[in-house]
Formats: sequence, C-alpha cells, structure tokens
Amino acid sequence: MSSSPRLEKVTPDNVEAACRLRVRPDQEGRVAPVAWSLAEAYAQPEIAWPRLVYDGERLVGFVMAFFDVRFDPDDPDDRLRSGLWRLNIAADQQGRGYGRFAVESVCAEIARRGQSRVTVTWVPGEHGPERFYLRLGFRLTGERSGEEVVGELDLPGA
Repeated sequence: MSSSPRLEKVTPDNVEAACRLRVRPDQEGRVAPVAWSLAEAYAQPEIAWPRLVYDGERLVGFVMAFFDVRFDPDDPDDRLRSGLWRLNIAADQQGRGYGRFAVESVCAEIARRGQSRVTVTWVPGEHGPERFYLRLGFRLTGERSGEEVVGELDLPGA
C-alpha cells in the first residue's frame, strides 16, 4: 500500500470504474462481479453495505457487508447474522494488504452496529480464499450455505 487505504461509497462518479474492477482469472468463478453485487445491493438496500476500496486516487477493490440476515428464514432457531458478503480486490493489487483492510473495515462497521460476530462464506477449493480468511482469524463452523462453507470471527470484547 502506498498510502492509507480508505472506503468510499459507490456514486455516479465511480460506479463505472467499480464495474470494470476485475479479480484474477482463476478467481472469477468464485466471486461475483462488482456489477452483480451492486445489483444485489440495490435490490436489498436494508441489508447491503457496498463500499469501494481506494488507495490514494486508485480504485483497488470492492467490499460489501450484510447486516441482520437469517441464512434459513424458515428455521425459527436460525439467528441473525452480519458479515462479509463480497470481496473483490483488483487482480494487479492483490497481496498488498487491501483485502485485510477491507475485512477489518467490515468488522469495525459490524462492531459499531453492536454485533459481536462476523460471518463469511466462500466456495472451497483451489484458488479460493479459505487460507486468507483463516489467517485473519475466521474459523469454520461446519455449516454450509448452498455450495459455500461458513466461517465466523468473534470480535474483540465479544
């Protein structure tokens, strides 16, 4: 990172650049494109928190959190969860700490909203993000959400 990364809201001025952001080719089938994520955020604004990751004036990534979602709404015992919905770091910007910054920013927002646990899901397998999330302290829960595994992180003070 050359300067301090920051999160910015998606605006009419940066949405085109956001939609052009691309992950590495081997990751494309494992994370939805930013345009898809923005459509989901538009359709569910009460739960979605989309943000762009900038370093100086350079767009380096996209992150989207979700708040207060039940994975199985038909199960009365299923608890509300908040967590990381999407993470896309530009192919040429990976390995520079932007992903960690984005995840830590989501964790901070979830803590600010009074939650004590962060949930994330991912497609397991080669070229997937499992090692990244485990290094950040997430633990596998043994649950699945569709084809994805579920990881959780207890926030400090929880």
